[in-house]
Amino acid sequence: MVATTDEYASRVGADILARGGNAVDAAIATGLALAVVNPEAGNLGGGGFLMVRLADGRVHALDHREKAPIAATRDMYLDQDGNVTDRSVVGHLAAGVPGTVAGLWEAHQRFGSLEWAELVEPSIRLANGFEVTTRLVSTLDAAQNGIRAFAASARVFLPGNEVPRVGDTFSQPDLAAVLRRLRDQGPDDFYRGETAALIAAEMERGGGIITLDDLARYEAVWRDPVSFDYRGHTVYSMPPPSSGGVTMAAIANQVERWDLAALGWNGTDAIHVMAEAFRRAYADRNEYLADPDFVQMPLAELTSREYAETRAATISMERATPSAQVGPGVDEFLDESHTTHYSVVDAEGNAVAVTTSVNSWYGGKVVVEGAGFFLNNTMDDFSAKPGTPNQFGLVQGERNAVASEKRMLSAMSPTIVEDTEGALLLVSGTPGGATIITTVLQTIFNVVDHGMNVVQAVHAPRVHHQHLPDAIMFEHGGLPESTVRALEARGHTVRERDPGPPDAYFTGGMSGDVQLIMVMPDGTLSGWSDPRRGGLAVGYPE
Repeated sequence: MVATTDEYASRVGADILARGGNAVDAAIATGLALAVVNPEAGNLGGGGFLMVRLADGRVHALDHREKAPIAATRDMYLDQDGNVTDRSVVGHLAAGVPGTVAGLWEAHQRFGSLEWAELVEPSIRLANGFEVTTRLVSTLDAAQNGIRAFAASARVFLPGNEVPRVGDTFSQPDLAAVLRRLRDQGPDDFYRGETAALIAAEMERGGGIITLDDLARYEAVWRDPVSFDYRGHTVYSMPPPSSGGVTMAAIANQVERWDLAALGWNGTDAIHVMAEAFRRAYADRNEYLADPDFVQMPLAELTSREYAETRAATISMERATPSAQVGPGVDEFLDESHTTHYSVVDAEGNAVAVTTSVNSWYGGKVVVEGAGFFLNNTMDDFSAKPGTPNQFGLVQGERNAVASEKRMLSAMSPTIVEDTEGALLLVSGTPGGATIITTVLQTIFNVVDHGMNVVQAVHAPRVHHQHLPDAIMFEHGGLPESTVRALEARGHTVRERDPGPPDAYFTGGMSGDVQLIMVMPDGTLSGWSDPRRGGLAVGYPE
């Protein structure tokens, strides 16, 4: 089964499984298809994280997150008065060195079974032309003003200076050429060949700082996954530079003190407990987590039950704790980060969870002239000015400051869950910026604590708290007025997400786009793609 945010991509992955490919093969082909049909987030010009659990139970974590260019400096996004500019969000300077191509290639080299060329071919066919969907029209319509600011971007994605119409055939010949070179040459073309030269030339034209040397030096990295126990289930997710695994562990270890099922799904008590745990875990996330190749972090303490006990002991069931009174909690520690997710499970029981991103919708809005793909704006996931919010409202610390060749902190959290017997149970993940961690974890709570099936677990309205701003955010129409008032009576600020334009944080009314696969007791697979964005889970055989 393959679950993605786009039917074209899901069917590409399912077809690879039908042709004898394994879950990693399907994930590679699916990711490349998303780079064509879901350009708001699927990408060649971004990066991400890949989790794989083999049928024998071994779990691996692949970091292909973008890196800061060699020429990056700590204060590069500040003006002469020390204020943060928009250069980390829009334009050429916003781009980190892309990692997607290196990551997919590395996954194939280690775990792939089909030929690389066979996995790239479906994306080439799509780039030669596919029928425009409502999803593509809606995102291009929302982002068109930003895209128009860059001539190459508008030329490709706003043909005739208009958003394509549903049912039109949308072809991307420049991207098809890049994919053909990728098929024939592997990553050498992207990082050292013709495509690399196109990226470097685009940087020079637009005042960016990614060079041929930056591209040639990029490598994906295998890291040790984060694992933690939640009510007898084992949860695996990404370690830093993802903040997902550590922060989810910190939250789950606190929440486990309470019986969420007894408190009632999304009842006042349950939301209060989750929000207070979210608040404390994000305070630590924002202070301590960053690129492990650059800073030391108290990971063992942050993920320990003992530390969670000390944090949870400060939670009062009667009153909210103001975030101003909740700082990072580790003592005596010395120090010498728009998105899409897809989940895959094959017939043998191998499972892959991939979250990939260009950060904002369509990244920094810059398309590489002659290559046809958007570059990311993940440099904004650094602390451009420590203590100042980024575009997702996250207030992060000095450890995540910009530095040459450093990987920016991320909230992307591809996650795999085993049941109480150690067998595969869930493969999950979502986009959503700072809300990714809480969205994935609530999906797990929905299954483990509340006994929901995949449809219920994905459909259920979600809440979020990230320490700062000091507010519980909930999806548009997601909580009854009585619950909102009861939470406010305990001292919480409660904010309903604005149902306005879907390309801005706190708007669009919704939180996340979960792609969930569950292994049922009889070994069959049940999958669901979040209706918030309109994808599809496809099983083989259907």
